[in-house]
Amino acid sequence: MENVTILTHPLIQHKISRLRDKNTGTNEFRALVEEIAMLMGFEALSDLPTELVEVETPIEKCMTPMIAGRKLAVVPILRAGLGMVEGILDLVPTAKVGHIGLYRDEVTHEPHEYYCKLPSPIEERTIVVTDPMLATGGSAVSAVDFIKQHGGVNIKFLCIIAAPEGLERLHKAHPDVQVYVGSLDRCLNENAYICPGLGDAGDRIFGTK
Repeated sequence: MENVTILTHPLIQHKISRLRDKNTGTNEFRALVEEIAMLMGFEALSDLPTELVEVETPIEKCMTPMIAGRKLAVVPILRAGLGMVEGILDLVPTAKVGHIGLYRDEVTHEPHEYYCKLPSPIEERTIVVTDPMLATGGSAVSAVDFIKQHGGVNIKFLCIIAAPEGLERLHKAHPDVQVYVGSLDRCLNENAYICPGLGDAGDRIFGTK
């Protein structure tokens, strides 16, 4: 699929394997999510625009590239997406952070919005949406819908694991969004959980079960 990148870097794959292990505790799980987000962000932000600025080294003055504008917004889908934010901010500390709150209906598995706050002016920013899991794709599609309704244009979506069903749904609804996936898993089960997956990312990040 165009605009979909599956990240096969060995470091990302190794850390995802640690996430999958049911014996990985909350502290390690949280740290791994942050580390994976940083590695994914390194790939996803490779097209940030730069401009030449003058810098004086200990030897001489030179023109050297720096990120232009620094207008980056990180928008986690609450709550699990919060676990990926610090990894992106470690790369770009000047980025602004928005939040989109969605909850999933336990019967229909469809998302409902309860909160949306985005940095302004959102239309001028590169927007990185984070959610560790892309399952049915409902939350991802809704989140991008909300961002576009507020004027967002240049949108990237980062997820650690994805089900084929969710990836197809997101790509079909928003083919212009660049999607970065750490691992494309086998399928969804009858409860709309990713298989083999890693369980409930939010519960494992925040230690709630």
